[in-house]
Amino acid sequence: MIKLENIHKVYQLDKNHSLHALKGINLTINKGEIFGVIGLSGAGKSTLIRIINMLETPTEGRVIIDGEDITDYKEVQLRKVRQSIGMIFQQFNLLSSMTVAQNVAFPLELNPQNDKKTIKAKVKELLEMVGLGDKADVYPAQLSGGQKQRVGIARALATNPKILLCDEATSALDPKTTSSILKLLQDLKKKLNLTIVIITHQLEVIKECCDRVAVIDGGLISEMGNTIDVFANPQKELTKRLVSAVVRKDLNDLLEYTHLTDTYQEGSKAWFEVLFLGDKAEDPVIVDVAEKLGVKIGIMAGQINHIQNEPLGVLIIAIEGNEDIINKAKVELEKRVYRVKLLGYQLKEAK
Repeated sequence: MIKLENIHKVYQLDKNHSLHALKGINLTINKGEIFGVIGLSGAGKSTLIRIINMLETPTEGRVIIDGEDITDYKEVQLRKVRQSIGMIFQQFNLLSSMTVAQNVAFPLELNPQNDKKTIKAKVKELLEMVGLGDKADVYPAQLSGGQKQRVGIARALATNPKILLCDEATSALDPKTTSSILKLLQDLKKKLNLTIVIITHQLEVIKECCDRVAVIDGGLISEMGNTIDVFANPQKELTKRLVSAVVRKDLNDLLEYTHLTDTYQEGSKAWFEVLFLGDKAEDPVIVDVAEKLGVKIGIMAGQINHIQNEPLGVLIIAIEGNEDIINKAKVELEKRVYRVKLLGYQLKEAK
């Protein structure tokens, strides 16, 4: 549905200074998927999403939408293409002097082929779809943040787009409201067969609803893949930091204040991080290994996340015994779980 080929974007700041915002982006987004782009502030996320609908023109490269190369289109041609690309924003961008119904009707009224009866019926349908059927005559100032974003979504869907672009669409919302908006987007994707691109700095958003994710860093895509794979096995340092803050958010403090060494000494406990994926997250693996080898395994901390409804479990365990039994336990665990990582050794406290 969306293909970006070798996209560069350079902003000329003044005669002697320029900003290279995007540096050779290659990206393919499949029809009917929710694709997330995450990065820190200034990484190039918003520039990237604006290039998809050609609100920003690439300095170099090609933009192909549903098989159509739109890179060199004139403005009149782009207007037609943009009718198939809806967009929602962080700050909602609603017209305060218009009612909810009038805001949703606005893009429909720009098309002279739409009569008042058609527009009224479409607006009613869209407001029902986003759960605001009773808010048609209300003004934006009377709505909550989540309701405003639902109006923004309804307005973006008014022209029956194939693609929905979301530029930090949940950043101004509280966690509960964010979750409800993401659930709505997932429902709309299935109902309308939408392709959705979500630009965000919130990994929780990616975790909850995205099929695939790209991590952008300094204008480059540093990592990309299925969301569950990126969460389970991040490759780049930035991705590891981002994932750790979500997947291990309740474990990081424990590790920070536990003194572990790199070398084994007699009587040490070996600390491991054990990663479980899918159905294995609910299996009694630790108990099974402990019983099989007759080894003491303590569970120090743990948590289970759900990535696109698939369980991803993280356990911090401590294994007692000599080096041989510790290594045997590690090998046995590796047969049964996604990954086992040695964190270090905790020396036996002197009595």
